[in-house]
Amino acid sequence: MNAGRSHRILVVDDDEDSRKTLVRVLKRLGYETEEAADGIEALAKLVLDADLVLLDATMPNMDGFEVTREIRANPALRDLPVVMVTGLDSQDDRLRAVDVGVNDFLTKPFNLPELQLRIGWLLRMKDATDALKEQRAALEAAVERRTADLRRALEASVRAQRETYAAHVDTIRRLVLAAEYKDRDTAAHIERIGHYSGVLGKALGMSPSALQVLRHASEMHDVGKMGIPDSILLKPGPLNDAEWAVMRSHTTLGARILDGSPSELLKLGRLIALTHHERWDGSGYPAGLAGEKIPLEGRICAVADVFDALTNDRHYRDALTNLTVYGMMESEKERHFDPRVVQAFLDHRKEIEEAQEAWPSREPQGTLGPAGAG
Repeated sequence: MNAGRSHRILVVDDDEDSRKTLVRVLKRLGYETEEAADGIEALAKLVLDADLVLLDATMPNMDGFEVTREIRANPALRDLPVVMVTGLDSQDDRLRAVDVGVNDFLTKPFNLPELQLRIGWLLRMKDATDALKEQRAALEAAVERRTADLRRALEASVRAQRETYAAHVDTIRRLVLAAEYKDRDTAAHIERIGHYSGVLGKALGMSPSALQVLRHASEMHDVGKMGIPDSILLKPGPLNDAEWAVMRSHTTLGARILDGSPSELLKLGRLIALTHHERWDGSGYPAGLAGEKIPLEGRICAVADVFDALTNDRHYRDALTNLTVYGMMESEKERHFDPRVVQAFLDHRKEIEEAQEAWPSREPQGTLGPAGAG
C-alpha cells in the first residue's frame, strides 16, 4: 500500500445502524470505507479493491460464512483479510469460521482499541503481501479513474441480481398457486405453510439463508397435485383404496416436476414434495422412511401442513380449534411426527398463531377427502 492512499475497508452488515456505526469509527481512524447491506452486494463491491472486509456473521440470503467461502474461492482474493464481527461465541462457530477462511474475530460489542489493533495488524500483513505483487502502481491508477463509473455499474448489477432472484421466487410461487388453485385457499395457504416452516426452522437452529430457502421451498410441497385428476382431487367424500393410491402419487409427481434443476430452491422444493408425507414411525409414503432418514425439511413441512389442514374448514368438516390440534399433535410424537419438531412447534405457538391470523382462510373451493390429505 502506497503511503498516499488510505486502506479501503468494506463493511458488510444488514443492520444499517451497526453498519453506519462501524463506518463512522473507521473513518475517524483514517480509513476509506465501502458499505454493503448483504452478501450479494458485498461480493459485487470487492472489485473496488477493498483491503479488508469487516463482515457480520448473521445476514439474510447469504450469511457471513457463505460470503467468506465465496471470497476464498476466488484466487485473486485469497489474501484479502476477513474479520468476522459476531455475537456467536461457541467453539463450533469459531472453528467453522476459521475453516471457511476468516482471519480474525471481533466480538460484539467491540471496543475501539481492540478494533484498531486487530485491523492494523491484518492490514500490515496485507501490505507486506501486496509489496510482493507486480503492477500495483498501474492497478492503483486504474482504480482511481474508474471508481465513480464502476460504483454506478455495481449498483445496477446488484439491483439486477436482486430482481432476478425475486423473479425466480415469483415464478415458482405462480407454479405453486397453479397446483393449489382448485382445492385450497391458495395464497393464504402457501403463505401460512411457508411461515410455519420458517418458524420451525429458526427454532431448530437453521441459518438465516437456509430459512429463506426453506420458507419458499416448503410452499412447493403439493405441486404434484397438478397431476392428480379432478375426479379424485375434488371428490367430496372419502377416497377408496385405488383413489388413495393415485392421491399419494402427488409426492412423486411433485418430485418429478421439480427434478433436475440447478437451483438450490427447487432442489429443496423437490425434497420436501417427496418426503412431507413420510412418518417418524415409518408408516408414511411414498418410501416408508423412518426417523432421521426423513430429511429435516420434510419433517418440518409435515408438522406445518397437518396443522394447517386441521385448523381450516373443509366441506366435509369444520376446522378444529388450535387447542384441540395442539393436543393431537402432542399425541402423535414419535408416531407421525419427529418429537423434536413437534416440541419446537408447541414452544413457538405465539409465532405460529401470528402467521395464522396474518393469512386467514376464505371459503375453500374444494376438498381433498380425508383430513391431512394435503
